[in-house]
Amino acid sequence: MVLKNDYNRSLKKPSAFKRFFSCWEFWLLCLPAIIYFILFAYWPMFGAVLAFKDYNYAKGIFGSDWVGFDNFKFFFLSQDAWRITRNTLGYAVVFLVTNTVASMAVALLMFEVSSRKAIKTYQTILILPHFMSWVIVGYITYILFNSEQGVLNQLLTVFGQEKIDWYSSPQYWPFILPIVNIWKSVGMSSLMYYATLVGMDDSIYEAAVIDGAGRWRQTISISVPSLIPMMTILTIMNVGGIFRSDFGLFYQITRDVGSLYPTTDVVDTYIYRGLRTGDVGITAAVGLFQSFVGLVLVVFTNWVVKKIEPDNAMF
Repeated sequence: MVLKNDYNRSLKKPSAFKRFFSCWEFWLLCLPAIIYFILFAYWPMFGAVLAFKDYNYAKGIFGSDWVGFDNFKFFFLSQDAWRITRNTLGYAVVFLVTNTVASMAVALLMFEVSSRKAIKTYQTILILPHFMSWVIVGYITYILFNSEQGVLNQLLTVFGQEKIDWYSSPQYWPFILPIVNIWKSVGMSSLMYYATLVGMDDSIYEAAVIDGAGRWRQTISISVPSLIPMMTILTIMNVGGIFRSDFGLFYQITRDVGSLYPTTDVVDTYIYRGLRTGDVGITAAVGLFQSFVGLVLVVFTNWVVKKIEPDNAMF
C-alpha cells in the first residue's frame, strides 16, 4: 500500500509554479523580448479602446465618449466595406498561392545548380529586389506604365497598338500587382525552401539513383514532399496576415489613384485615408477587426493542419 501511494505521487504532475521555475534560465533569456512586446506592442494598444469611442482630440483617448459598436456598424454598412474586404482577401489568397508556388519552384531550380559561384550569383540577383523600398519599386513601375512615355506603351506603338492609360484602367491591376509582388519577394521566400533541400540527407538521393530514378522522379518523390512541412508552417504564419495587406505595394505602386480603387483599395489603404481625414474611431474599429480576423484564421488553420497531419502543426 505504501509503495502504491509512492508510485501514484511520482506520477503526479508538478505544479505550474514548479514547472515555471524549473526552466528559469529560459525565461531569463526571453525577458528582453517580453519587456519589448509589453512596452511597444501591448501597452500602447489604444486602438482597442478607440474602436469603441467617438474620438475627440480635446478630450483625449480615455475622455472621449463611448459609442459601443457604432464605428463597426458604420463601416460594415458603408459601400466601401464589401469592396475593400473583397480586394484584401482576394489579393491575399492570390499572393499566398503564387508566392508559395514561385518560391518552391525557384528553390527546386537552384537545388539543381551544382556550381557554388552560379548559386551565389542567382541568389544575389533574386534577393536584390527585396531590399528595394516600395518607393523605388513604385518609380520603376511608373516608368513601365506611364501613359505617355512608359516602356510598355512605347512597345505597343511599335507593334501598331494603341496606348493604354494604365492608371485609369483598374481591370489590369489584379494581374500587375501579383507580378510585382512575386518579383520583389520570391528571392527571400525561396531561401527557406532552399535551405530545407540543402539540409536533406544525400543518401536518400543516392538510393533513388540506385533504384533508377531520374532527376524528375527525384524531384517529385523526394524534394517536393520534403518541402511540405516548411510550406505548411509558412502558410499558417501567412494566413494570420491574410487580412493585412502590404501598404507599400498598394499605395506606392498604384500611386493612390482614385480611379483604381475598385480593384486596388484594401484595408490598409482605407485605414490610411481615414486617418488623414480624422476618422480615428472608424479606422481603429477596422484595424481591430483586421487583427481579430487574423488571430481566428491562424488558430483555425493550425487546428485544421493538426487534424490532418499533427507533426506539421505549429502548436
